[in-house]
Amino acid sequence: MPSPPAPREIDAPPQAASPAGVAPPRRLRACHECDWVSALPPLRPGQKADCPRCGHTLVRRHYRAAQRSLALAIAALMALGLGVSFPFVSFQVGGIGNRIELTQTATTLIGFHQPLVAIVVLLTIVVLPAVYLVGVIWLQSGLMRGTPWPASRALARSLSHLNPWMMADVFIIGALVSLIKIAGMAEIQLGAAFWAFCAFAILLLMTTQSIDGDWMWFTLAGEPRAPEGTLVASRAAPQGVTGCPTCGLINRLDGEGRGQCRRCGERLRARLPHSLQRTWALLAAAGVMYVPANVYPIMTTTSLGHSEPSTIIGGVVDLWQMGSWPVATVIFVASIIVPVGKMVALAWLCLVVRRSDELHASVRTKLYRVTEFIGRWSMVDVFVVAILVALIRAGSLMSITPGPAALAFAGVVVLTMLAAMTFDPRLIWDTPPSPRPTPPASQGSSR
Repeated sequence: MPSPPAPREIDAPPQAASPAGVAPPRRLRACHECDWVSALPPLRPGQKADCPRCGHTLVRRHYRAAQRSLALAIAALMALGLGVSFPFVSFQVGGIGNRIELTQTATTLIGFHQPLVAIVVLLTIVVLPAVYLVGVIWLQSGLMRGTPWPASRALARSLSHLNPWMMADVFIIGALVSLIKIAGMAEIQLGAAFWAFCAFAILLLMTTQSIDGDWMWFTLAGEPRAPEGTLVASRAAPQGVTGCPTCGLINRLDGEGRGQCRRCGERLRARLPHSLQRTWALLAAAGVMYVPANVYPIMTTTSLGHSEPSTIIGGVVDLWQMGSWPVATVIFVASIIVPVGKMVALAWLCLVVRRSDELHASVRTKLYRVTEFIGRWSMVDVFVVAILVALIRAGSLMSITPGPAALAFAGVVVLTMLAAMTFDPRLIWDTPPSPRPTPPASQGSSR
């Protein structure tokens, strides 16, 4: 298979600025977190370019990006195929046992009137990762043949939005927690699909990290010139331009701060519309959902005919009393600390964003990055419930059923993730408007 064309211009050194201080017309980027315009330096494989103002990584160059991503995506898709084709895990207690496949962790929930939770589980661990991997294979194979396949631009734009919702790695942690919880009550056997899915989670993570978005978009559609007169070492918004959050290209905005990317077609705004209002609304909804998520039982365990409901914090206490301190700590952090901390952090950022300055903006941006990264890990408890409900089905001897808190807690996780996405971190770096000086009191003229 022929190698993709080498895009020489992508690593060409930036041109010198004109005497009037105008930036070079190509290879400019406006940081998505602080709105600072920078000229990209020439990069070699393994190097990256960070924003000089906030430290956000603008571009990361990879060696043979297309070949690497294609190989990893094919391997991950094969591992996923094995993961859904063989037994995942089985248990046996008192001569009674059960064996499940990966997809049963979602389908079993439908029988317990939890279709929304089942959809969330199936989408995040199987459907969306499979769509993402097929998309990567389609894109990179087209780039390697020298002619992109049809709809490559639309597909590349869509892939960037799927990344936060793929949770195969979180599911593996949930599976380990589930197995540790029941290891003392039953005999557990790991199937071939368990190890295949572990390999899939690792390969999927490597695939997402191997994507060189800057090189990919340059090879797909080149790089149109930056708007005339764009200045580096300055904020983009006052210049009437903005960077595309999908492909990175700087585009000119109209008088209302709107536009469309000339390269990928993404809709652009100088700032996300009603960012703070939307974030507050989603946080309020998450706070409301968090109450039933902790008050109602997340699952009910039946053992020898005796049913015992368990809340999230009750499960943490039980694990701690059983001596499973590491597992109890993981559940406590993922299900209690992370959701509450994320809501508090986002609420605090919304409150102080208008009173930010250069000294505090860097710290607050780092807080936002941490908040955005950790949100998805709260799904551990939802995955634990899905696995245990599907696996532990031995009638009155031992069985587990989902509680109403499972849907509420899944809603909390999704709402807090959306809240982080709707918050525009560039607002942290915007200079607050200076108060207008009070006009001096009029004085009578002396004669």
